[in-house]
Amino acid sequence: MYNFELVKPSTLQDAVAALKSEDAQALGGGQTLLPTMKARLAMTEQLVALSGIDEIKGICTDDDGRICIGGATTHTAVAEGATGYPALASLAARIGDPAVRNRGTIGGSLANNDPSACYPAGALASNATIVTNVREIDADDFFQGMFETALDEGEIITEVKFPVPEKAAYEKFIQPASRFPLVAVFVAKFSDGVRVAVTGAASDGVFRWSEAEEALSSDFSEDAVRGLTAPDAGGMISDLHGDGAYRAHLVKVMTARAVKAAV
Repeated sequence: MYNFELVKPSTLQDAVAALKSEDAQALGGGQTLLPTMKARLAMTEQLVALSGIDEIKGICTDDDGRICIGGATTHTAVAEGATGYPALASLAARIGDPAVRNRGTIGGSLANNDPSACYPAGALASNATIVTNVREIDADDFFQGMFETALDEGEIITEVKFPVPEKAAYEKFIQPASRFPLVAVFVAKFSDGVRVAVTGAASDGVFRWSEAEEALSSDFSEDAVRGLTAPDAGGMISDLHGDGAYRAHLVKVMTARAVKAAV
């Protein structure tokens, strides 16, 4: 581990000010950043911990019926508190293990945008709005490739607003060692159509499967998925756990399972 300075602001204003320092980096739950630093794959002179900022924690429902979750809210808190959106609560309850769920945060997960993370699929399928200290960003515009997002330097996720669909489910094929999904699919059925988001499969990270969305918007059933051709394997991750063709096949399988499980 490199030497670094840890700053622990208690207000969002102080955190924003601290991140203006040269080489400062925000620290959410640290479930990705700290292991990366220990492996000497990343380094920074100053970490700005967001875990002590109460104003960006908690869960509520706004006037539009959206489930609004503070960026520093832990996975455990989402699993226990997002009861108005069962599929999202279920997603949070199955992230990693208890230690990870008690430290990791929704804002940290979205900001990191790991290509196999769970929350990006939930946010993208739900058509969520990611709120920062300076603006609001639609999920369709937020995720921009592997570990890439629309966030500017020093920008902090303060809240995520989730519209609640008529039906939804998240199904994932777990890689046992890491607890990350090898492939996972979040399906959300709204009155104006269906959104399908896939994580763990593509080298560019989370994506919407438009062919499945179109088919399911006409016929929300497993049969509609079975009639589809699996996504192009060329853009899929290939590693020791499975090649691109295997992951492409799993996309179709997990989508059908999510449709079956949707409530």
